[in-house]
Amino acid sequence: MSVILIMIPGAMVLAALGVWAFIHAAKKGQFDDLDTPAIRAVFDDDDERPGQRESGHTIPHETAPQDQPPPASH
Repeated sequence: MSVILIMIPGAMVLAALGVWAFIHAAKKGQFDDLDTPAIRAVFDDDDERPGQRESGHTIPHETAPQDQPPPASH
């Protein structure tokens, strides 16, 4: 029975800490943009995005360079 006297206040402190952390994160803008992080996971970590040159201009899909197969060795 004496364990409950410790566990209930401890659980209430943890719950209050969780509610405070959620409110703090919401006020700081943590949940403002939920779509961009999911889109970033699709791209590689390279600086250049597919379909873009170093200058930042987009390459049309039809003229984008294709990977060439290695030459056949004899």
